[in-house]
Amino acid sequence: MSNYKHLFIFLVIAFSFEPAFGVSSFSADEKENIRIYEKSSRAVVNISNIAVNYDFFYRAMPAETGSGTGFIIDKSGIIVTNYHVVENASKLVVTLADNSQWPGKLVGADPNNDLAIVRIQAPADSYDILEFSHSNDIVVGQKVLALGNPFGLRQTLTTGIISALGRTIAAKNGRKIEGIIQTDAAINPGNSGGPLLDSEGKVIGINTAIIGSAGSVGIGFAVPSNTALRILPDLLEYGYVRRPWLGIEPIPTVYLRRIGLDVPEGLLIARVVKGASADQAGLQGASRTVKVGRYQVPWGGDIITHINEIPVTTMEELAQQIETRNSGDKITISYIRNDRALSVTVELFLRPRS
Repeated sequence: MSNYKHLFIFLVIAFSFEPAFGVSSFSADEKENIRIYEKSSRAVVNISNIAVNYDFFYRAMPAETGSGTGFIIDKSGIIVTNYHVVENASKLVVTLADNSQWPGKLVGADPNNDLAIVRIQAPADSYDILEFSHSNDIVVGQKVLALGNPFGLRQTLTTGIISALGRTIAAKNGRKIEGIIQTDAAINPGNSGGPLLDSEGKVIGINTAIIGSAGSVGIGFAVPSNTALRILPDLLEYGYVRRPWLGIEPIPTVYLRRIGLDVPEGLLIARVVKGASADQAGLQGASRTVKVGRYQVPWGGDIITHINEIPVTTMEELAQQIETRNSGDKITISYIRNDRALSVTVELFLRPRS
């Protein structure tokens, strides 16, 4: 009997120490992951994109065309997400962490950076909010956490590191998004629009799954928070991003070279919009057309070769040099006119909404 008693006492003592050494103990890193998840998950939402089709009798047939993630940034119900999550939506349904559903209103969108703003009218105590951190402070190797709803699996947390900075990917409209964050934290369809968090639980990027039709195993991308911080005021106030423009209709000279014309590499100005930046700087559009084979080609306009000494030969390169700047900024345009290399300083004005 005494032996059983001693065995019982031993087992009680042994099991009393089990939590300290067993499966319920967590490393410091695990505890940090848990803390950030508990702090952040109530700010992360699921966004369903509902399109309305009509049957033969013109009866509405709502159907979910896709879903993604978003996150709330203030107590007025402002949600940041990807543009491609809400694109062409007839109706948006936002599901909070408590499973309550609310109609979402598209407030503003910027296809060029794949960002959009949605608003919901939900009780402020039904969700939390996330804060932005400046992405210019991040470094390769830094730990990151991604929250979202991959493949419809809600409130999913993945972890990783920043693998690279300054990547370039293409938005759905073909425009290049520069300064992209690359991470090995798993980002899959449904994660789009979710937050990429630093170790303090602050947003340093907006996850995006625009990685090409073939996909990309083990690589995720995020639009940096500084891009969002730069354009959010315009999206909230105007519904779109007010960008500067030159006010020209350019033609890449590569097309002219293909049909046999001997022209420098650059952008031929076919037309200058009266009163726009290019017009006020004295740049000139085509003065006539010439026939080359079966083509009528604008001719005699200035050919832009560089902006701030950076070569410009495509429409995308021109947009990248102009639209990433602010109204009032000044740039130096190098161009060729009548075989003479010239340059001019141009002050950028806002593009008219129309």
